[in-house]
Amino acid sequence: MKKLFYLFILVSVISCGNNEKKTENQQEKKEENQFAELDQKAKTLFAALPKEAVNPDNPVTTEKVALGKALYFDKRLSKDNTESCNTCHNLDTYGVDNSPFSKGNNGGFGGRNSPTTLNAAFHLAQFWDGREPDVEAQAGGPVLNPVEMEMPSEKAVVKRLSEIKEYKEMFAKAFPNDKKAINYDNMKKAIGAFERKLVTPTKFDKYVSGKTNALTEQEKQGLKTFIDAGCVACHSGALLGGKMYQKFGIYGDYWKETKSKKVDNGRFYITKKEDDKYVFKVPSLRNIEKTYPYFHDGSVADLKDAVKIMGKLESNKELSDKEADDIITFLKTLTGSVNKSLKQ
Repeated sequence: MKKLFYLFILVSVISCGNNEKKTENQQEKKEENQFAELDQKAKTLFAALPKEAVNPDNPVTTEKVALGKALYFDKRLSKDNTESCNTCHNLDTYGVDNSPFSKGNNGGFGGRNSPTTLNAAFHLAQFWDGREPDVEAQAGGPVLNPVEMEMPSEKAVVKRLSEIKEYKEMFAKAFPNDKKAINYDNMKKAIGAFERKLVTPTKFDKYVSGKTNALTEQEKQGLKTFIDAGCVACHSGALLGGKMYQKFGIYGDYWKETKSKKVDNGRFYITKKEDDKYVFKVPSLRNIEKTYPYFHDGSVADLKDAVKIMGKLESNKELSDKEADDIITFLKTLTGSVNKSLKQ
């Protein structure tokens, strides 16, 4: 009799366990079916980050990256040895300094927010107005800029670098075919090669590569809201941005929403075309959670505020608090990390 009783208990336990497992499987299938269409759409709208941003005119080598890293962190590239690339583009804080405007060698401030260097090599151009084509060209600008690193000339930079023993050796290894390896162009190439390694993949890349369970149900709901709100019109591809220019304020004056102290005409200053007024390079949303404050003038510190402003000005949508929160939940899946070997 006891044996029958214990057998009954064992069968009941196994049955309950199977029922629970069956319920769990049904729930998982329900969630899969719920987001199946989204999973497929995401593959067409986005892409995984490549491992490296390639430039045929500047092949990345171990020696070049080592030199570029040394230069990126070297304050001797500024007039008074006070500023390095890392000062404004701090790799410990996701390639930015989290300030609206960055302080330069002479204590003055720049006129635009310093964008992140992370994944920047994938962008269609550099700076908010796209005035330089790639990270190599960009690297030479701040060094000579009178408001930034304030070096007087390329010749002065080369002279200073030539007096440093370590750089004589490192430039020679990085550019073995050049008789005079230490020159301004090679400095830019080395820093560019280093920045081409600043790639920050996340679980979102696994998701768009086919691992649909890489994102949670909440994160997928945020992605759906992001797509439905029209954000993908500008923020798509592997970078979720960075590949086009757009007017900031399609459905209103941006400065009224951002409370900007100055009205910036954007690419108009470069092209002199009326159609380019208030047009800026669309920023990548990679690591956006960490790269505050937002917009070209760092006028908005809170990500939720920035999301709502973008919805209103670019998609003509008044996003609710829940919609904004859902989008932010998704945006956080784009936060990655820099390879430790590239940090100081």
